[in-house]
Amino acid sequence: MTAGGVPVRAARKNAPPREDVLVAAMATIAERGLDGLTMAGLGREVGMSSGHLLYYFRSKDELLLRTLEWSESELGRERRALLSRRGPAAERLRAYVDLYVPTQARDPHWTLWLEVWNRSQNAGPEERDRQAAIEGAWHRDLVALLAEGISRGEFRAVDPDRTAARIRALLDGFSIQLAVGLPTLDRGAILAHVREFLDDTLTPRPPA
Repeated sequence: MTAGGVPVRAARKNAPPREDVLVAAMATIAERGLDGLTMAGLGREVGMSSGHLLYYFRSKDELLLRTLEWSESELGRERRALLSRRGPAAERLRAYVDLYVPTQARDPHWTLWLEVWNRSQNAGPEERDRQAAIEGAWHRDLVALLAEGISRGEFRAVDPDRTAARIRALLDGFSIQLAVGLPTLDRGAILAHVREFLDDTLTPRPPA
């Protein structure tokens, strides 16, 4: 069997670690955007032919999803570290929001997320499950944080799962506006809106 005209054994022996390919793909998106990410160009970056890349990733859709999964694994480690800190749940919730919202227009991670979302219209069940797993990790961590804050009396006694779904919907809506570069709101204004929503939703009510 061959991959791009090269025997499979040779392709495996000569290929860089897959993570190197994913790092290079993310760097390309950050520097040149998605239009600048081609299989041929990426192959030149890592010393592989486009045929070798297709052998390992099957398609550009799969390459993008793998790159997103790698990027999310890095963010996941950062998210778990900040959520495991000691201190008020409200403070860690602010850190969660800060990590969630893009840093700027054309943020590479969000650019990649939006492209994967767009392509998911034609994705198969396995790919959709993998995307759902990424979403699920963010959701579960937020639910756990809300439940902790409620148990400590820091947050109002809301339904953690339903409230987490609403918070993430709000974050997604604002994040998409920022990521695509709409001139309506800057990051500071978005964070202020989110803080106001969290205060209105979670601040305990005074006793009657």
